[in-house]
Amino acid sequence: MKNNVHLHDNLRETVCETPQLQGWRAFVLLGCLLLSFAVLAGRAVYLQGLNNAFLQAKGESRYSRAIEITATRGMIVDRNNEPLAISTPVESVAASPADIDITPEQTQKLAKLLQTDAKELQRKLEDTSRDFLYLRRQLPPEQAAKIVELNIPGVFLQREYRRYYPAGDVMAHIIGFTNVDDKGQEALELAFEDKLRGKPGHRRVIKDRKGRIVEDMDGIRAPQHGERLTLSIDAKIQYLAFRELKKAIAEHRAKAGGIVVLDALTGEVLAMANFPTYNPNNRGQLDASRARNRAVTDLFEPGSTLKPFTVATALEAGTVTAESVIQTSPGQLTIGKATIHDAHASGPLTVAQVIQKSSNVGAAKIALGLSPSSMWSVFNRVGFGTPPHSGFPGEVAGRLRAHENWKPIEQATMSYGHGISVSLLQLARAYTIFATDGELRAPALIKRDTPVEASRVISAETAQAVRKMLEMAVQAGGTAPKAQIVGYRVAGKTGTAHKLEGRGYAANRYVSSFVGFAPVSNPRLIVAVMIDEPSAGQHYGGAVAAPVFSEVMGGALRLMGVPPDAPMDKLVLPPAAAPEIKEEV
Repeated sequence: MKNNVHLHDNLRETVCETPQLQGWRAFVLLGCLLLSFAVLAGRAVYLQGLNNAFLQAKGESRYSRAIEITATRGMIVDRNNEPLAISTPVESVAASPADIDITPEQTQKLAKLLQTDAKELQRKLEDTSRDFLYLRRQLPPEQAAKIVELNIPGVFLQREYRRYYPAGDVMAHIIGFTNVDDKGQEALELAFEDKLRGKPGHRRVIKDRKGRIVEDMDGIRAPQHGERLTLSIDAKIQYLAFRELKKAIAEHRAKAGGIVVLDALTGEVLAMANFPTYNPNNRGQLDASRARNRAVTDLFEPGSTLKPFTVATALEAGTVTAESVIQTSPGQLTIGKATIHDAHASGPLTVAQVIQKSSNVGAAKIALGLSPSSMWSVFNRVGFGTPPHSGFPGEVAGRLRAHENWKPIEQATMSYGHGISVSLLQLARAYTIFATDGELRAPALIKRDTPVEASRVISAETAQAVRKMLEMAVQAGGTAPKAQIVGYRVAGKTGTAHKLEGRGYAANRYVSSFVGFAPVSNPRLIVAVMIDEPSAGQHYGGAVAAPVFSEVMGGALRLMGVPPDAPMDKLVLPPAAAPEIKEEV
């Protein structure tokens, strides 16, 4: 009985304690639940109210896309607004891997149209780390249409622009070309990239699960299209210059050549052609050696085309006059261990005849009567040894050594264009001092709307005196009667220089050149021609380069409507039996 009483008391204590323990657990559980709800509510307020950018970005990434609107590259035109480089719309195939929904059969068909490997294509499409990728650039319209017909979600066409060059290889070295991303790679396309390319626009859109645009999310930022570029080039004169240069190189089996046509009054480049050339519309098999603009980037020793500058320096210094007599007999001059030769012995010559008959001995003797500094000063002021600053990429400065280091033989040979190197553009520009009464004008490849400042290099009297000598050089008894033009008085100078080979000069490799201007009564154009390594038998500048000058200058003057200043009925050519006046340095 006593035991039952104790058992009953224990049961009563247990029953009394149980409700107290269950109530404590309930409060703890309730507190935990309330705390959890508070944390979740706070987090929700934080994410959706105070810091919702992260979730919004994640959500938008599922359906929102930023689409770039391509800017049209600026057109390049000649001085008469003839198109030289235009951008035409093309379609490229692109994909958004996150939106791709493609079957194996569609993959095979797409790979075939894209002319790529199906496995490689599949690998690219499975890379969801990229929002956008090109599958094939700039397809023909009919091929792009077949890809659209596959109706693959996430694969779409992207509008782009491809550069087209109407003049092809004729303008290639001036205009250059762009790459597949429409960025300038050569010549003026590269030099004026910032001006031509423009700035792309964009718009943000909403796409459905198949990659189709269903709504614009915000305003469109319009693209800023590239600016129009108007060149100084005259397309008609350019075609003429290119045609005659190409014909001469073929006729004389030459290695290469170049020609520059300058406006004597403004310094503008009206034509600049090179050969060999390339087609900028077909860049798949581009040879880099054909892409450079030789008239601006290549150097050569100008030979006798430099003699007028030597004579001009002497006239300015007062050491000679046009009638001063220089004894050139016996046709050679020894200075130290070196001997200078004339192509033919001439005896006593006036300074004017030294230019007319292109005497190396006469030019050397005139140069040795000058101080090295005075000769260097004129050469430097006409632009030798410094870039012409035409704005063309890669233009060279040439080589004109400091006069303090000149030896007598070096000063003598420099008088007729050996020991100095120039570009064809530099040489053409230098001749503006004889065409403009002593003033030098900077060359320009962009059309000038205002007169350009000129710097005086020599006096007007000296320029006019040398001009008369240069006119004698193209008449009977001179080195370049083949430079004459019906109806126009012409002045100019030939050059026939041995090419450098190792530490000396090659015996049978030449650079033939001619630089001149017309009409002499009121010079309007300057034309410089260079033929590299003619190998068909003729190599003198008067036989190889002068005829090119005649054809180009005559055609250009007529195209520009320049009035004649000479009789139209005949040319003053030497008699058929007269010996050829040769030159060689």
